[in-house]
Amino acid sequence: MNRLKEKWGVSSNIQLTIIFIVFAITGSTSAYLSKPFTNLVGISKENFGYFFLPIRLIVIFPIYQVILVLIGTVFGQFSFFWNFEKKMLYRMKLKPVADFFDKVFKTN
Repeated sequence: MNRLKEKWGVSSNIQLTIIFIVFAITGSTSAYLSKPFTNLVGISKENFGYFFLPIRLIVIFPIYQVILVLIGTVFGQFSFFWNFEKKMLYRMKLKPVADFFDKVFKTN
């Protein structure tokens, strides 16, 4: 646990616990919302066959990222989760998107 706290720059076990809770809630929420959302946009197993699950995961991924920051904010961990998202956007070569939202959130 200490290694993870050091890697993430977390100062206490309580903060680490809150972060784990946010990840759990976000995962459950995105899984819960995935079926109605894919139905809404017309993605179904009948339409896509074997490709349904990969397409569903690709569609839900950005929704998960947004929900992660929102729920993290509710739990008072906006800075941690926004920095987490920025790293992910940088790795996905989407630095301009991260920079845009940095300006919007005025995190610099």
